[in-house]
Amino acid sequence: MPHVTTKPTTVHDSFTVARSYRSSLEKVYQAFVDPTIKRSWYAEGPGFIVDSYSLDFRVGGKETGAFRVDNPDFKSEEIRNDTYYFDIVEGERIVYGYSMSNAGRPFSASLSTITFEREGDGGTRLTLHEQITFFEGSDGVAMRTTGTRQLLEQLAAELGEDSVEIAWGADA
Repeated sequence: MPHVTTKPTTVHDSFTVARSYRSSLEKVYQAFVDPTIKRSWYAEGPGFIVDSYSLDFRVGGKETGAFRVDNPDFKSEEIRNDTYYFDIVEGERIVYGYSMSNAGRPFSASLSTITFEREGDGGTRLTLHEQITFFEGSDGVAMRTTGTRQLLEQLAAELGEDSVEIAWGADA
């Protein structure tokens, strides 16, 4: 019987989300800078078991996290997130690249830009644009967008507020 090989595939996609928070720009930005605050909303959550987390928030710095999911809908082996910061303009912009792997197998690589803008009411508009390369067997843009929405909701809870939806999807 002949051996059948499957050619590896990649899928390129992107999305943009924008959210408003009542909190000041300084407070929202600080939630990305302070390792304790960021871990609280970014790495922890119901059903997440955090095995490790570190944040070195500076140009050239790294953020790493390893966790497992154990909830009624989904269980996972170790999922890793490895981030590298390319550009930081305090209170205005964060540019970073990150890869994700499941049980040691990479399934995506992304380049993301987050911008922060003051809103007239003293709040903050956060816009996140992500360009992603998905490898075979990966989650896809719909699941990634959902995960990003959930993270921004967790950020709202960390800030002690409900966030106000501005726009979701590729056209935000």
